[in-house]
Amino acid sequence: MKIKKFLHNRLWKNNASVVQLLGLCPVLAMTTNAVNAIGLGITTTFVLIVTNTIISLFKRVIPKEIRIPIYMLLVSSIVTSIEMFIHAYQFNLYRSLGVFIPLIVTNCIVVGRADFIAYKNSIFLSFFDGLFIGLGITLSMFIISLIREILGHGTLFFGLHKIIPYIDHSFFIKILEKDFTMLLFALPPGGFFVLGFLIAFKNFIDTNNKNKVISCQVLCSCLKKNIKIRK
Repeated sequence: MKIKKFLHNRLWKNNASVVQLLGLCPVLAMTTNAVNAIGLGITTTFVLIVTNTIISLFKRVIPKEIRIPIYMLLVSSIVTSIEMFIHAYQFNLYRSLGVFIPLIVTNCIVVGRADFIAYKNSIFLSFFDGLFIGLGITLSMFIISLIREILGHGTLFFGLHKIIPYIDHSFFIKILEKDFTMLLFALPPGGFFVLGFLIAFKNFIDTNNKNKVISCQVLCSCLKKNIKIRK
């Protein structure tokens, strides 16, 4: 039950992108294409996992007064290492993500989770917090990019060879003809529209679930009262 609550809290209830609205710059800029969204999402997840794990491991020797600069130094070192790795082995993905890889250093989600979770909890909890917070961000980015790529370009997984090098460069799924696409969704305003729709859809589901719980509680209360009256 605790594991289910842990997952629900990080993937749905307190999703960093859709609920907390943190790190929106890469979420809106890199979601024109599903491949770019997956690439940046996986990179951010890896940074979160490594940062949380290292800080939790050395939390007892990190001075409280200067912990934030230490977080920033650590995150920048990890991000630089990942950037160099992607540049060396996935150059096409590196060109697509561009400046948004080093910008992970300034992402408040990474430093926030490091200070709020990793600095105060065990390595085990910190590791999985980073993993599922990252997966929540990746999932949000993927859903937004899915809608924007299909409606804006009429394709799906265009440029998949950037993250899977053995796939042919011409591989992608054609969903809509060019005449039926809407350029708006390929532009920055389209990112805001889709993000707003996703937030509204999540709130709608949460409200419906909350109303169902309240209805069940009222029904149970009425049944209990009827049983007492009969007695």
